[in-house]
Amino acid sequence: MSPHLTPRHARHAAAAVLAAVAAVALTACQEGKTTGAGHPSAATSQGAGSGDTSGGSGTAGSSQGTGGQPTAARSAASADNSSDRCTAASMQMRLGAPDAGAGNIRYPLVFTNSGKQTCTLRGFPGVSLMARDAQAIGKPATREQGAGQAVRLAPGASAHAVLHTINEGLKGSGCWKSADLVQAYPPGSKDAMTARTSGLRVCGDEFSVTAVTPGASG
Repeated sequence: MSPHLTPRHARHAAAAVLAAVAAVALTACQEGKTTGAGHPSAATSQGAGSGDTSGGSGTAGSSQGTGGQPTAARSAASADNSSDRCTAASMQMRLGAPDAGAGNIRYPLVFTNSGKQTCTLRGFPGVSLMARDAQAIGKPATREQGAGQAVRLAPGASAHAVLHTINEGLKGSGCWKSADLVQAYPPGSKDAMTARTSGLRVCGDEFSVTAVTPGASG
């Protein structure tokens, strides 16, 4: 038989139930605040990670930029799909003496067929300047004048392109650092050739190259 509850006992029981409910609600509220406090920490961590990733991409971009000029110089060379075109492996290259006059300075860039077969050169080489440690100087040479005709080179014969710049002071942009090396991609070639130079310095941001023509010219 169930015990009889007096009004006093009933009030005590109701109060106990309300206290228990309040305690459970308070605990849940505190747990909710603790969980909510955890989310900003996670967001901060992800934000830091995103920042690190972005910084890494920037570093990679700088690295690619450093090696950009040789690729640009190769792209500047004329395309030549001739089956008998001269290749870098079958030629020698040198830079001739400067020819100065009327504020202009021109250097013949001479290609000589060192192979045993006659070959053909046509168009523009892709040319850039480098320091002794192979670091790029300035920008690749731009094209000057027309593409010209194909030049047939028997073994030992030469053709040349002309590098052009101007004297210091003619334009207000100053001069580049003096180059120690000239790097060139012959027309149609993906392989570069390198020649030493002493004192070649581009001024006024004027640096161009002509298409190849017959002869050594210097």
